[in-house]
Amino acid sequence: MVVLALYSILDKTKARSAEGVKNMNIIVGITGATGVIYGVRLLEAFKKIKNLETHLIISDNAREIIPHETSMKVKKVEKLASKTYDINDLSAAISSGSCQRDAMVIAPCTIKTMSLIANSINLNLLVRAADVTLKERKPLILMVRETPLHYGHLKSMLQLTEMGAIIMPPNPVFYHKPETIDDIIKPSIGRILDILELPNKLVKRWEGLR
Repeated sequence: MVVLALYSILDKTKARSAEGVKNMNIIVGITGATGVIYGVRLLEAFKKIKNLETHLIISDNAREIIPHETSMKVKKVEKLASKTYDINDLSAAISSGSCQRDAMVIAPCTIKTMSLIANSINLNLLVRAADVTLKERKPLILMVRETPLHYGHLKSMLQLTEMGAIIMPPNPVFYHKPETIDDIIKPSIGRILDILELPNKLVKRWEGLR
């Protein structure tokens, strides 16, 4: 059993090497919270990994915020994904558990979207896809963008954590002495890739003070 487990780990490591992954599908959601650049940079990072397909859902509010907060048009962001979906299309393939997925990330994630997911209120495809991801026991990472937080927010986060989701606010780090906005964004994107066990050089590893 130990030998079989070791072979499994080695195969997994080989599959997720710098050259790419083995037929991986990840759903990406971008909602209307400030910080849509996190979703954009995440898509760019995924696009560099071979054999990884991304399925993108952009909320209506995010479609307005993307050109407001970045220099990119929505169409250009959509081209970063393997496939895009209308947020109101509940008949889309990714709304079903029979559609294979390896993980889902919502970056950034509004409190509204987080609350809908926490209560399984599938009003749109984004929430439905997240709900299915949880029921299929696949990783769901929510880059919740809000501060300060009241009891209701924290209660929803606890509820989602108990359901299997990973709450991951985009907290910046400064030990690598960032000089640009991208320097602040990259570590958070790198940590998402770490959680998904995907290759990346976006994270400067902490090596201690001495």
